[in-house]
Amino acid sequence: MKNAEVMEMFKKRGAFLSGHFRLTSGLHSGHYLQCALVLQYAEDAERLGKAIGDKFKKDGITVVAGPAIGGIIIAHEVAAALGVRCIFGEREDGKMKLRRGFQVKPTDKALLVEDVVTTGGSIKELAHLVKDAGGKIAGVGSIVDRSGGKADFGVKFETLMTLNIETFEEKDCPLCKDNIPIVKPGSRV
Repeated sequence: MKNAEVMEMFKKRGAFLSGHFRLTSGLHSGHYLQCALVLQYAEDAERLGKAIGDKFKKDGITVVAGPAIGGIIIAHEVAAALGVRCIFGEREDGKMKLRRGFQVKPTDKALLVEDVVTTGGSIKELAHLVKDAGGKIAGVGSIVDRSGGKADFGVKFETLMTLNIETFEEKDCPLCKDNIPIVKPGSRV
């Protein structure tokens, strides 16, 4: 899949939003990609998951892990495309944990999958959980890299669409200075 195909999918589903948004990272932006509006359509989720999975077919992946909530659906679709199991990390008292009996074995080669990467914070938290359990990180995949290619996880990183959308610290946000109401559409509270 090419950038243009993915962007067309987002626009078709009304998932490329303009306004004033507080991102999961805490940064502010004038644009937001609401992946849930795309992933609610099984055919889109499957197509995106297969496209990410294809980039890791030769990497010996044994488990795909995604951060809740945004990464769960796409991680599941990537796992289905690769024929491996899928687990997810979720926050408990503000800290990412593997719950629900999910386990990572020392023999596991994990692919970490997120819907949108801005700073990569959730993926880095998930990577620590996998490593602490003895697993190895084989790579990171995402639908969208909105870091403009600046995200670095120290492993293979593949994305379907790279965007360089300007973000701002709250104190420097021109949208705040213009008193444009802010929306927090992300999944982290």
